[in-house]
Amino acid sequence: MTRKQRETARWEQVSGIVIPGHGVASGQGGDPRFPGGTIRLQRPAFAQRGLDLDGFFPGTVNISIRPYHYRVRRARHTFTNVKWKPDAPPEDFSFFDCRLMLTGLTPAPEDWHRGLIYYPHPETKPEHFQDEATLELLLPPLAGIAYGLAVELAVDLSQLAIEAP
Repeated sequence: MTRKQRETARWEQVSGIVIPGHGVASGQGGDPRFPGGTIRLQRPAFAQRGLDLDGFFPGTVNISIRPYHYRVRRARHTFTNVKWKPDAPPEDFSFFDCRLMLTGLTPAPEDWHRGLIYYPHPETKPEHFQDEATLELLLPPLAGIAYGLAVELAVDLSQLAIEAP
């Protein structure tokens, strides 16, 4: 993140670890109800509402920020009543700006990667819930990302708060 970015938005950094998810967003979990993953299936519905996810890997990277947790403030994008699959009820989704640095690589790069925090609203999501210390990120494909990798996550404080236990 550049000095200019820090001056134009209130960013907060928190350390995290890449952890396994349910494998549903990417389709790697093998659930036949979501061929190719939920992100591939949802992408057209988001594009229709003005959010283009081209350039992002069609799955999420799950980051644990434990012992911290997050609190939603004001999303950059919120879409309600999204009917993304004919045989499933509609859901609500929010997206938040974020930046990620892969600090656990050797040598550690100093590049921040722009992404979005993907937040299916729990009150409309039928299954595959995350705990309050896990954030799901949409990112471009990143070389070297793996489970257990240490990362730095930066969030815009006007959109999301990072809170101590």
